[in-house]
Amino acid sequence: MSIEKQKILTTDGIPLELSLKKAEKKNKIKAFLLVCPLLLFLIITYIFPIGDMLYRSVDDRMVTDMLPKTYKAMEQWDGKDLPEEEVFEAFYLDYKKLVEEKTFGKLATQLNFEKNGFKSILKKLKRKMKNFEEGNYKEQIMSVHKRWANVEYWRALKRRAPSYTYYKYLKGVDMYENEEGKIVQVPEDRRIHKILWLRTLEVALFVTLFCFLMAYPIAHLLATLPMKYSNLLMICVLLPFWTSLLVRTASWMILLQQQGIVNDFFVMIGLVADDNRPEMMYNKTGTYVAMTQILLPFMVLPLYSVMKTISPSLMRAGKSLGGTPFISFWKVYFPLTVPGIGAGCLLVFILAIGYYITPALVGGASGTLISNQIAYHMKSTLDWSFASAMGLMLLTGVLAIYWVYNKLVGIDNIKLG
Repeated sequence: MSIEKQKILTTDGIPLELSLKKAEKKNKIKAFLLVCPLLLFLIITYIFPIGDMLYRSVDDRMVTDMLPKTYKAMEQWDGKDLPEEEVFEAFYLDYKKLVEEKTFGKLATQLNFEKNGFKSILKKLKRKMKNFEEGNYKEQIMSVHKRWANVEYWRALKRRAPSYTYYKYLKGVDMYENEEGKIVQVPEDRRIHKILWLRTLEVALFVTLFCFLMAYPIAHLLATLPMKYSNLLMICVLLPFWTSLLVRTASWMILLQQQGIVNDFFVMIGLVADDNRPEMMYNKTGTYVAMTQILLPFMVLPLYSVMKTISPSLMRAGKSLGGTPFISFWKVYFPLTVPGIGAGCLLVFILAIGYYITPALVGGASGTLISNQIAYHMKSTLDWSFASAMGLMLLTGVLAIYWVYNKLVGIDNIKLG
């Protein structure tokens, strides 16, 4: 004979299991509501901008929508020789409409991104097309400027046909898709972006290394000094945070110039001749010095927070077991600081790889980084889609480095305090 299990009831007569589920559901809703402001903040300030940047980098509908008849007529064109009369006629009709609507400037800017010289020949076409006769548009357009008879310009126009394209990403690594559909490199004299990517990685790596070499003894001194002295030294470390970044960068520009204090000191001690002062501005040297000083606190603080938790008795124990001071440091103390090293290096490297103001002011042509190129296209050329593509490539590179670091060292080993 089976006995039915009696359900446990609450004082209200509701089964206890059901009551617990309701309470758990209420707690989850409360927790979600508490997290909602942060989630909304992340969506607005992080997810949405990145999504918009991704969309801009592949969206090429502006040109396609401006020249619908042209691209319709270009569907049968193989791109080998100059297009036929119907393509020229369609382009004339599309461009005439843009001139009447006074939106031809946007087309000229976009096509000039694809091939230099488009803006000037489009402006000249605008002036000359008022005198065009009906029919024979191919001959009339080519008579405006010799570039209209150059098939490369029509190929460049056809490359903008797809509404969504990845060619901005190819351009970011000095490559393009030729008429045969193959991805090839641009001519050697135009390969600038790969150099910028390598230079950015180089500068970020060396700045991280210099910050580590300088920050480690400073953090160790902070962790071992008596409190009254370490607090005073900590104020010196934090002092740059209370000073404008622009002021600090301008100070280095004054110090590092050829007639600056640093060069004067080198001449005074006889290290260099007065007529052979080294150039430390508008090159990589100035970039290394300024960025290292600015990013140094971001390396000191994680190291200090970890070193402060290491007991001094561990070093004494290592020495008492027969180890020399160096062996005790290397075998006992240094491994315990690895979490702080990982946090500081990752933090400084990520900040350095996207730095903009300091390289722009003290770097010069040889110190320009990829972030400066992104800013240039955002403000000067107004090629936002290309700037968005390079921004996403930079973000992807940082995430890839973060993933590699996680595989080799482990994110769990990072400690900020």
